[in-house]
Amino acid sequence: MDVILAGAETPAQSRQRPDSPPLLHATAITKMFGAFKANDGIDLAIRPGEIHALLGENGAGKSTLVKILYGVLQPTEGRILWKGQPVGIPSPSAARKLGIGMVFQHFSLFEALTVVENIALALSDRKSRSALAREIEQISVEYGLPLNPSSVVADLSVGERQRVEIVRCLLQNPELIIMDEPTSVLTPQEADDLFVTLDRLTARGCAVLYISHRLEEVKRICHHATILRHGKVVSECDPQKETAAKLATMMVGVEVRKLSSDLPPPQNTRTRLSVTDLSLPQPHPFAVALSNISLEVKAGEVMGIAGIAGNGQGELFDALSGERTCDRATSVSIDGKPCGDIGVTARRRLGAAFVPEERLGHGAVPRMRLSDNVLLTRHSTGDHLLRAGVLDPDAARQLADRVSRSFDVRKGTPDPEAGSLSGGNLQKFVVGREIDRQPGVLVVSQPTWGVDAGAAAIIRQALIDLARSGSAILVISQDLDEVLEIADHVAVISKGHLSPSRPTSGLTREEIGLLMGGMGEPLAADRGALDAG
Repeated sequence: MDVILAGAETPAQSRQRPDSPPLLHATAITKMFGAFKANDGIDLAIRPGEIHALLGENGAGKSTLVKILYGVLQPTEGRILWKGQPVGIPSPSAARKLGIGMVFQHFSLFEALTVVENIALALSDRKSRSALAREIEQISVEYGLPLNPSSVVADLSVGERQRVEIVRCLLQNPELIIMDEPTSVLTPQEADDLFVTLDRLTARGCAVLYISHRLEEVKRICHHATILRHGKVVSECDPQKETAAKLATMMVGVEVRKLSSDLPPPQNTRTRLSVTDLSLPQPHPFAVALSNISLEVKAGEVMGIAGIAGNGQGELFDALSGERTCDRATSVSIDGKPCGDIGVTARRRLGAAFVPEERLGHGAVPRMRLSDNVLLTRHSTGDHLLRAGVLDPDAARQLADRVSRSFDVRKGTPDPEAGSLSGGNLQKFVVGREIDRQPGVLVVSQPTWGVDAGAAAIIRQALIDLARSGSAILVISQDLDEVLEIADHVAVISKGHLSPSRPTSGLTREEIGLLMGGMGEPLAADRGALDAG
């Protein structure tokens, strides 16, 4: 592995596609699941020293293709050439032996173990703990990924945890690294650091297959892009020569509509959601305690809560939804009615609705049909789904159909199981089920997580429209572009503390990023301590 000295200037990487024979060349890759064709004759060529974007909407076939390249799945047809020679990749371990590594979107780390212990579990060759620690430190210096091998993973930030994943991958000497949504949980500053690391990798000839829904960063760092739609390659391009809107259109097949708001947020309106000095201890050792959270969301307003994953977003959602109650009723109020000590069903009866981060398992039951899933949150809200305590299946199906039509939920049968929908279509259904109620208060966590540009536009526009109709919307999101696009005000959660809210207009990504990292202006609790001193 070539050494790049820490602090040395890295050469400015030309974003022109390297002119060299492909390192990996997949030809006519087809994958069948029964009668369904997930990949349909895909050709993909990745060259040494190239950052190659793989783009496509949800269900386009990206995940299936990279699982084939990494040995998790086997193709039904087609072949893979590695350095010009045909190869079989029967398993991830075989892929790693060839020189193919992968950094997954969802980290696979044991929080109770140290960095060196986590990395040791993934390596086939047995080294002493001290020797491995020295190697981790060397790689960390070479690629600008500072890590302390003895740190416990539970104490690391999300950005540091991603460094562990990347260093673990680099220790296996890959020539091609597959990265799945690597910046989805990073601050802008951490994303910039990652891009520097990718430049260092490509400077030594390593190739990167880069999957992302963030098209501006694709334009910024990628040499080439392959776009999939419905399992086929529909286009290849130099992303620097295209606009983000054009890339989105290639992915979806139609022009993605821009968000619009015909009405500005109303002024001097009543507060519909109020949180006052909300504090809760951590529910388990790896959770985050909430400390003196206070906020107000008014009618007609979208309030954004930004933050890096693991800083209390899930705990805040549970407290607002009633999945976790408080000792003081006045900690949470909906339309002036204290409700901190009552559960989720009682809060729904007050006119609130909630969309959790995890759509499959929390927002919807995978093996239940859509018509049955509407009952999960609509059984007690006056939708006439129950008559004398008995389910009315026709009413449930009509409601599910109405949501599907309004939110363009694409499905293979009229009333499929929730688990059969793609991630984006299920997200549209779960969000649409709550918006269809026209709730007075809506709390939604990660509304467009892992969702393509077309589905994201539908969801974001629906949130804006609901707010302008007089509802109060609280959006908890790690996507800064989303927060800046739809929110009227934004606050940042860091280590269970919430910053004062500020108008979104005039705020930059960098300012919010500093707050997300615990820097910038003091958080509310810290400011009080400073004033007292």
